Amino acid sequence: MRVGIMAAISGAALAIGAGLVAIAQPPAETRDPNKAAYTPAFAGQTRAPALTTDTRYEVKEVVASGLASPWAVEFLPGGRFLITERIAGQFRIADAAGKVSAPIKSGVPVVHGVGQGGLLDVALDPNFAINQMIYWSYSEPGADGRNNTAVAKGKLVDGATPSIKDITVIYRQRPAFASNQHFGSRLVFAKDGTLFVTQGDRGALPARMQAQDLKSGIGKIVRINTDGSIPKDNPFVGAANGALPEIWSYGHRNVQGAFLHPVTGELWELEHGPQGGDEINVARKGKDYGWPTITYGVEYGGTLRKIGDGATQKAGMEQPVYFWDPVIAPGALTYYNADLFPKWKGSVFAAGLNPSFVARLTVDGEKVTGEERFKFSDRANERYRDINIGPDGAIYLLTDGPNARLLKVVPKA
Repeated sequence: MRVGIMAAISGAALAIGAGLVAIAQPPAETRDPNKAAYTPAFAGQTRAPALTTDTRYEVKEVVASGLASPWAVEFLPGGRFLITERIAGQFRIADAAGKVSAPIKSGVPVVHGVGQGGLLDVALDPNFAINQMIYWSYSEPGADGRNNTAVAKGKLVDGATPSIKDITVIYRQRPAFASNQHFGSRLVFAKDGTLFVTQGDRGALPARMQAQDLKSGIGKIVRINTDGSIPKDNPFVGAANGALPEIWSYGHRNVQGAFLHPVTGELWELEHGPQGGDEINVARKGKDYGWPTITYGVEYGGTLRKIGDGATQKAGMEQPVYFWDPVIAPGALTYYNADLFPKWKGSVFAAGLNPSFVARLTVDGEKVTGEERFKFSDRANERYRDINIGPDGAIYLLTDGPNARLLKVVPKA
């Protein structure tokens, strides 16, 4: 990767990687903030300079119809796609021509497909070519109206009538809680084969207050083995204070985007803030990310009422790498490490639900140096639920809603 070149106008300049030069200019975010008088902890933590590259692209429609409220897309051999449908709690397979299979639902655990719940993320086993195992997260209904985030695994049986067999539930968030909100959830394999599961705080105030309680799995990112057992090097294994051994990091609100950095091997995550304060973090072992004690957001409504301590910083609590005020309503997060778009290599892409755009962030280590925004859809207000980089280096976007699509971004000649 070429090193960025320094350029200056009026004494201000910004250097970024991938052979690009961005001259200091107004931020990409032009909307008014929530006026909560929050000051970033460091320069560049929010409202990064707007970037524009000369990268030419076109958007192709891979799946034009047949998807209802999808959540996640993964890549199968032969140019096919495995897609989750959230509310129905079922899988679909789309072929390279965009034809969508009949629902794959037999034997799949029932989901709580209400509100934000349902069948959520899906991930292929690192050895999928050998074992055909897949893993998925979902909201699991329980007794007395309670529910929780759960993870199951099974073997994908391909063919004319695809199915999933040998299904096992390997993780359940504890405690369960009666709510239709904030289940998370993304699944990310670490380099050692362990599995990160991102979760949420369940939305309601009594559950929110457990996000920093190590005896609760609410508001946590957890790390498990693929059989559901706990890695021995998790930060709270054997802790005398009753901390749950599956916890990796805590103090999270609702993590719906995540990727493993290909160079550092660390988990980057994107979580919903309240009104303001959507944030990107590097989720590190045993660290507290502050929710709900500190935040760059405020309670919903017009009062701008502050949350927790009413502060954005506190000793012992981590700062986000970047935050948005007002929010982008995160859909998903990915890292572009392919060669199809050379000038975008090394960028972080964040999909937004409201307003509907995709943000490309240039980064220097863990510092965001610029932001570029794209409206890849030709439809007004089409939301982006998932974003993923295909084996071909193209950017794939799964849109949201009852009549969703799978889009593919490729270079334009």
